[in-house]
Amino acid sequence: MATAYHNLSDYDFNSVPDASAMRFGIVVSEWNSNITGALLEGAVNTLKKHGAKEENILVQTVPGSFELTFGSAQMIKSGKVDAVIAIGCVVRGDTPHFDYVCAGTTQGIAQLNATSDVPVIYGLITTNNMQQAEDRAGGKLGNKGDECAVTAIKMIDFICKLKK
Repeated sequence: MATAYHNLSDYDFNSVPDASAMRFGIVVSEWNSNITGALLEGAVNTLKKHGAKEENILVQTVPGSFELTFGSAQMIKSGKVDAVIAIGCVVRGDTPHFDYVCAGTTQGIAQLNATSDVPVIYGLITTNNMQQAEDRAGGKLGNKGDECAVTAIKMIDFICKLKK
């Protein structure tokens, strides 16, 4: 469903499992930090609302969105996390750079999900302009960081249920 029809921060609180025993990695891009900072804040606050402990939330930065794949892979290799949330923001410009960064990052994250036992949550905002990004980083459409946190919790729970 298009974001225009769904607030990214709207969810059934009671449908989200307890996160108190879960470990989270968050890799966040420094580029467009006004947006990625707000997304990070949303993700961390939502994780905590569901019981995640501060010491079980590992945050690392990378220079840009293209580096999210490498950062996520390194976090997985560390063995310190049960899920990784990859947060970035790419705003369309006048050159095809936007297309390459978005496609490469999306493919990289998809590859990690296909080959790893640790889920990587796609928190890359790809917008046509800065207003659209602001709308999705705590603005009128909610916060994609909230949605990513809920997804991370649910994916860890999914894995735990399969292992039982």
